[in-house]
Amino acid sequence: MGVSTSAFPQRRNFVLVLVAISTGVLSALVVRQKSPIEKAVPEQDGAPALAASTRSPSEETETALRFYLERVRRDPEETRSLNALAELYLRRVRETGNEDHLPLALNAAHASLAAVGARQNIGGLTVLAQAEFSNHDFAAARDHALQLAQLNPRKSEPYAILGDALLELGNYDEAAEAFQKMQMFGQKDAGVETRLARLAVLRGATDEARQHFTTALNLLFALPDPPVETVAWCRWQLGETAFAVGDYVAAENHYRDVLQNAPSYFRALGSMGRVCAARGDTATAISFYEQAVRIVPVVDFMAALGDLYQLSGRQRDAAVRYELVEQLGEHSKKVHGTPYDRHLALFLADHDLKAEEAYTLARGEFDAGRRDIYGADALAWTALKSGRVDEAQAAIREALRLGTLDARLFYHAGMIARAAGDKAVAIDYLQRALALNPGFDLLQSEIARKALQDLRSP
Repeated sequence: MGVSTSAFPQRRNFVLVLVAISTGVLSALVVRQKSPIEKAVPEQDGAPALAASTRSPSEETETALRFYLERVRRDPEETRSLNALAELYLRRVRETGNEDHLPLALNAAHASLAAVGARQNIGGLTVLAQAEFSNHDFAAARDHALQLAQLNPRKSEPYAILGDALLELGNYDEAAEAFQKMQMFGQKDAGVETRLARLAVLRGATDEARQHFTTALNLLFALPDPPVETVAWCRWQLGETAFAVGDYVAAENHYRDVLQNAPSYFRALGSMGRVCAARGDTATAISFYEQAVRIVPVVDFMAALGDLYQLSGRQRDAAVRYELVEQLGEHSKKVHGTPYDRHLALFLADHDLKAEEAYTLARGEFDAGRRDIYGADALAWTALKSGRVDEAQAAIREALRLGTLDARLFYHAGMIARAAGDKAVAIDYLQRALALNPGFDLLQSEIARKALQDLRSP
C-alpha cells in the first residue's frame, strides 16, 4: 500500500499551539547517535546536509522537508524517506509549536509501516511511537514502545519512549524501570539525563534534577555541533526548575542564557514574563508575554497575558485574550483527537468560568487513562470549583502522592481543605505554597494570600 502526496498538504494558515512542555522535545532526546533523518539516505545520494551549517535550524528543517517530500512523490513506498519525513514533521512541532504538523507526522509513519511491516521497519515503528507520544496518545505510544522492546530488546531507544509514555500515564514505578533499562542498554547522553531529571522533579528532588539537566547540557556541548533547540530546551528547564522553588534570580539567568543564543525561543520569552510578573514588574511582563504569543500563542501564555491586561485596567484586551484561550484549546483538541484538555480546564477553573465544562474536560482526560499527578490535580481543582468537594479531596491526594515540590499543587490542596472545613490542613498547605514560590501565579498567589489571612483571623 502506498501513499500519495495528497497525504502531505502544503502549509496553510493555522493556529499555533504548543505541545505539552516537555513532551515534544523529549521525544527527540533518545540516544544521541545519528537520527533517522541523518542516516536515512547517504549524503552522496543528494540528501541535504544536516550537520554544521550557517542556516538556522528551521531553515535546515524546511530544506530537508522539501527534499524528502520530493523523494516520496517519486516513490510513495520508500520507507527511509517516509520515516525521515515523519521525524522532520515532529522536529517542526518542536521548533515552532505548530501542532498542525502532528497529523502529517502520523500519516508518514503509518504510510511507512503500510509499505513495510514493523518487523522489517524498526524506524517506522519508532517514529510512529514518537509521533503518538507528541500527539498525546500515550497509551498507543506505550504499546508500540513495548512492541519495539520485543523486536529490539537490547536497544535503549524503546525503553526511552516507553518510560516517557508511562510517566505521562502516571505509571511512575514502571517508568523508572524503563529508564533503568534505557541506561543499561545505552550510553550516557542528554536523553538519559533529561529523563532522569524529569523523574527527579516529580519526586521533589530539585537538586538532583538540576544536576541531571546540567549534565545533559555539558554532554550536548561536548558534541561537534550542539543542537540549538535542544540546548535551549535544557537551559529553559533549568530555569523552570529554579522558578518552581522561588529562585527568581537563577530562573531569570537561565532564561536569558536561552534568549542570548535563541532570541525567538517562545518558551523562555513567556517564562521571562512570568518571572517579571512574580516580581511585580507588570509592564515588562506584558512585553515578554506579547513577544511570546506573537511567536506561538499557547494557552498558558495567552491566559497570563490576559490576566496582566486585566490587572492593568485593559479589560477589553483581556477579554480578547481569554476568548483566544478557549479557541486555542478547541483547536488543540481537534488536532490531537485525544482527550488532552487539562490546560483549558485549569484556565476555566482559575477564572471561575464554565465550572461544569471544566470538570467534564478534566474528568474525561482522567477517565481515558491518563492518571498522572497533574491530571489528578486538574480533576481536583475543577471538582472543587464545581462543588464536588469529596471528589476533590480524593483527587488531590493522588496529585500529592510523589512529594512533588509545586506551589500550585500545595495551593490547590489548601483551598480544597478549606472548603472541606479542615482549617489546620488548609493553613499548612497555603503556607507551604507561598513559602516555596510566593509568585507562583499572578492571580492565584494573591487568592492564596487572602485565603490564608482569612483562615488566620480570629
